[in-house]
Amino acid sequence: MYLANVLQPLIDFNDAILKFWHDQAGLPWGWAIVGLTFCIRLLILPLTFRQVRSMQELQRLQPELKKLQERFKDDKQRLNQEMMRFYQEHKVNPLGSCLPLLFQFPFFISLFYLLRGDQFKADIAGEAGFGFIPNLAEPVKDKPGALAALIVLYVASQLGSTLVSAQTMTDKNQRRLFMALPFFFVVFVINFPAGVIVYWITTNVWTIGQQLLIRRFLPPPEPLTAGASAASGSGRQAHKDGNGRGAAARPRASERRAQPAAADGASGGTRKPPPPSPRKKKKRTGRRR
Repeated sequence: MYLANVLQPLIDFNDAILKFWHDQAGLPWGWAIVGLTFCIRLLILPLTFRQVRSMQELQRLQPELKKLQERFKDDKQRLNQEMMRFYQEHKVNPLGSCLPLLFQFPFFISLFYLLRGDQFKADIAGEAGFGFIPNLAEPVKDKPGALAALIVLYVASQLGSTLVSAQTMTDKNQRRLFMALPFFFVVFVINFPAGVIVYWITTNVWTIGQQLLIRRFLPPPEPLTAGASAASGSGRQAHKDGNGRGAAARPRASERRAQPAAADGASGGTRKPPPPSPRKKKKRTGRRR
């Protein structure tokens, strides 16, 4: 109950949105839960865009990260230090992709407590059903047909969400783990109120559509190559030299005068000395005899 007390503001927030969709918009309670899901996903949309940018940047830097892993594979401590330095240099937060998920979790738990509360059960009395679901505030264990349909919808939507989101994952073991998680969570899902599963399924459908739109309008960038990395590094070094005056990019006048001679020497040829200046004739002061 302590967690429920901590999340009470979010519980009240979810309750207010559900009552808005039901009382003001005239939707059944099941569709009100769908509307609540849309509101929460719209609320975290800025974090979602940050997540996309972070994942795309990590995908772009993946070749260089693999080189670091190969170089320091025998020294885990040095590898962690170099990777943190690499992230700081490129201004990438590897945990940025977890922000939307962390932000959704309190809403999910608060909805769980809301649907189990006596007040919500009293509010939906008489219209607690939604499609094949007999009661949104209760698990559907005693209805095998409804339970099977709900599990199929949950697993299918979760697998679809994982498939479209796992495109950026380069680790095959990580992809396999995410693909197996929906089947593992079935054991816990069947004990949730049916309305929570409706929320979860709606979230998965939103994620599928969102990822397809992102793939359409925000394609992933080209991977970072070694040449591009070296060029950016040399550019930064040139900017640092000369106290910010760009001395490395603009040679001194003496160096510019010495460049032609150096070029001739490098080509293997010999440069002829300049011809002597013509001698001036001296004026004769005496009278001509």
